[in-house]
Order: sequence, then C-alpha cells, then structure tokens
Amino acid sequence: MSTKDIDRKVLRKVALRLLPMLMILYFLSYLDRVNVGFAALTMNADLGFSATAYGLGAGLFFIGYFLFEVPSNLLLAKFGARIWITRIILTWGAIAGMMAFVQGPISFYILRFLLGAAEAGFFPGIIYFLGLWFPRSERGRIVAFIYAAAPVSFLLGSPLSTLLIQYGHGFMGLAGWRFMFAIEGLATVAAGIVAYFILVDRPTKAKWLPTADAKRLEGLIAAEDAAVKATHSSHSLRKAFSPRVFLLGLIYFGISYGAYAIGFFLPQIVSGFQATYGVKFNLTQIGLITAIPFAIATAVMLPWARHSDKKQERFVHLAITTFLGGAAIAVSLLLGSPVLSMVGITFTAVGIYCSIPVFWQLPPTFLTGTAAAAGLGVINSLGNLSGFFAPYLSGYFKDMTGSLQPGMLVASGFTLLSGVLVLVLRTQINKNHKAEAAVQSQGSLVK
Repeated sequence: MSTKDIDRKVLRKVALRLLPMLMILYFLSYLDRVNVGFAALTMNADLGFSATAYGLGAGLFFIGYFLFEVPSNLLLAKFGARIWITRIILTWGAIAGMMAFVQGPISFYILRFLLGAAEAGFFPGIIYFLGLWFPRSERGRIVAFIYAAAPVSFLLGSPLSTLLIQYGHGFMGLAGWRFMFAIEGLATVAAGIVAYFILVDRPTKAKWLPTADAKRLEGLIAAEDAAVKATHSSHSLRKAFSPRVFLLGLIYFGISYGAYAIGFFLPQIVSGFQATYGVKFNLTQIGLITAIPFAIATAVMLPWARHSDKKQERFVHLAITTFLGGAAIAVSLLLGSPVLSMVGITFTAVGIYCSIPVFWQLPPTFLTGTAAAAGLGVINSLGNLSGFFAPYLSGYFKDMTGSLQPGMLVASGFTLLSGVLVLVLRTQINKNHKAEAAVQSQGSLVK
C-alpha cells in the first residue's frame, strides 16, 4: 500500500479538520513563551530588571521544559493525544495569564519555570500526533504548516502584543505588560477547551471520517512504521537514548539557540536603533518592524519544506539553511544602518525557520512507537535547553559590554556548528548504509 492508495480528498479532509486547530495552538504556545520579549520593553524598567535578570527569567522556562519533556511525552503515549495535549494547553494558559501578577525577580523566575514545565511535551506531542494521521511522504509539508505558526507568532504576535501593552495600559489599573499577559493567557485557555472537542487520537476514532477511509489510512501508516521497525528495531525504548538521538538533540540545540537569541531580544534590538542610529519608534512601530523578518521567513519556509519532500532529501536542505542562518546572525548588527541590520536579521530568520520543519523529518526515519514518543521528547528537550542559555548569555554579555553583538556572535557559532553536525550525521548514516549493504551482499554469496 502507498499514499497513492489513499484518496487525496481523504488527506485533504484530515488536514482541513486538524491543521487549523494545531496551528492556532502552536501559535499560542510560541507566543506565550516569547511575549516576555515584548513585555520587557516596559516591564524591565517597572520591576528594575537588569538584562541578565531578564535573560535568566526568560531562560528558566526551558529548564522546566527540559526536566518534564520526556515524562510528558511518555504520558501522552499512555493517555492519548487528545486528553494529554488538552491538559498541557490548559495548564500553560493558566500560568501564562498569571504572569500578569509578577512582582519581582523571584516570582518572575518561578512562573517562567512553571510555564515551561506546563508546556513540556507539547511540540513533540504534536509531531507524534501527526505521525498517527499522515503518511511519511506528507509529513515534511504538514510539519511546515504547523511550524509556520512559530514565525507567524512573531508576525502577528509582535504588533498584537505591543498594541495590548500600549493601549491596555491603565485598564483596571494594570500596567500594559500585565494586561498583555492576562489577555494572551485567557486566549490560550479558551483554545484548549475548543481543542478537546476537535482533536481525535487516531483515524479510526474519528466520527467525521468514513470507516473504510480511516482503516485504509491507519493501515498505511502502520505498514510504514512496521517497515521502519524491521529495518532499525526502532520500537525499542532504548533507541530513544541512542547516540544518533543525542546528536540530533545537539543539532536542534544550535538551530534553536539562534531562534531564541533573536526571538527574545529582537524587540530590544529594534528599540536600540534609537540610540545607535538616532531613529525613534513607538511600541506599535517596534512590533510592526519586528514582524518583518518573520513574515518573509513564513513565506519561504513552506516552499522549502515542499521542495525537500519532493526530492525526499533532508540533509543538504538542512545544512544550507543552518549555514545561512548562522552566517547572517554574525553580520546583522555590523552593517552600519537599521535597514541593512534588518536585512541581515531577515536572512537569519529565513535560515533558521526553514531548517526546523526539515529537521523534524529525520527522527521518524529510525524511530517509531513508544521510542518515537520518548526520542522526540529527548531531542526537543535537549534542543530547547538553548532557550535557557540563549537569553541568559545574551543578557549577560549585554550587561558586561553594553552591546548585544557578543551574544549574537555566540548564537552564530552554535547555529553554524549545527550545520557541521548535520554533515557529520549524513556521513555516518551513509557509512552505516554501505556497511549494511556489504553484510547483505556477503550473506547472499554464502547462500
């Protein structure tokens, strides 16, 4: 059986039913983790935070995320995607709204840690969930649609967050940044309630999908998983902790480091153009300018993922974009004008965000079942540790030097290292394939 045996109308129906909800949820998850970057434009002054204190608090989200990621994904496999993903959304939305009540560094640190713990398992859970619904040949494009919500969260979230801060200031006596946290947290809770009634664990449980179509789709995916299991013995939980999984975690660490360094500090970079170049922006203008790189990244990401699917090639596509993103970070703040700096940052966003959907097509080539749930959690948790180090080190270097440039150079180094590791992994896999082919050839000769 192949994807040709599945009517395109069936896959289109599944996509139209599930993807809008998943994209909204991922949009909110990314917004609730990075909206602190917009809050910092006024929150840091209100609460007396240094760049280091802000960076530490922003990054503690990812310590909670790291510690609870794998357990969360194992529980997802046990309880089912619908129940567990809904639990994740409701708890993170409630804690995101509680950010409105931060009073100082300690409460800031605690709530950021709890927000990460609550959201742990969401993105790899979505990847696992999509693996229950879409054949492998479709997943690169499908994951790109989901991950498009990340740059879109900046594209739409940047002006939205700054508008809420600017025009919500004084509502019921709240500072603008407190109003923003409260509104965006409530929106997430509402989305979680809706998601419970839309998400379904697998095709054969969907009342809106004809039984014959559901069985045929589920059978195709099961056959693909069985083929991978036969080749790699990939259902074993031990596979989730193999060297290849940890290497993928390191690659994702470098890619994510660049994403979070830009994500948490881009509003401050744009605001800093005032001192560097003598240009002045209000909060809404900062939000709109911040959105530009992510608008272009969104437009490029989907065709790039589609091209990777069409060629059924991942490594070269991934290496090209990681090298582009890493090189662009290094020069973006050295170009001598705000326009050229934004051009460099745009290339950075394009490189990084085009990398991620392609990257997530690598783990399913050797992981299935429980090993996939745990392995995706390991990769995502290791990668997202960069979300702690990127804002903390960027803030520390800014306090030490008065500039964000040293922090951006560190981000460039990690992103470029990811590109090198992609090529290393490609070489290792090619060697393994040649060795396996040689063993099979010798076995045929013996027979």
